[in-house]
Amino acid sequence: MPSNIQIGPIQETEYQVLSVLVGELLNEIMENIGINVFKFNRKETEARAGRLISDGKYWVFVAREATTKNVIGFVSLYESYALYSEGAYGTMPELYVTKNWRSKLVGQMLLNEVMKFAKEKGWHRIEVTTPPLPEFDRTLNFYQTNGFEITGGRKLKVDINA
Repeated sequence: MPSNIQIGPIQETEYQVLSVLVGELLNEIMENIGINVFKFNRKETEARAGRLISDGKYWVFVAREATTKNVIGFVSLYESYALYSEGAYGTMPELYVTKNWRSKLVGQMLLNEVMKFAKEKGWHRIEVTTPPLPEFDRTLNFYQTNGFEITGGRKLKVDINA
């Protein structure tokens, strides 16, 4: 693994950069599929991240370039429950590495941190949904190369207007 990359829990001072990276991730997905499927507001995302993390409902690990300490990627997790998974398990809703750092093992390093954290939490499973295929076949291949298996189905959603 590259020694110029450090992986660790996000710091409160990094919530703003996290919100920027989330925006980049969502924009990249929408550009590739040609559909505007996400509502994004950077300040709201930053505040939401702060609340979820401080409430212990959401965990974020970041990849930092060792010399500059710049955040170059992140992965997020939350705990889910299901009978089929034998109780608690982890869901990984976001994993993003900036374009300049892709294919340099940063994503794999973030996944290694996820697996370590999952063991500490006693989870026996991590689930992830890829962005739409075939536009994100490379993402699917990345996960499969790192031990994830296709379990079928598609991710569906319905927005509830309060």
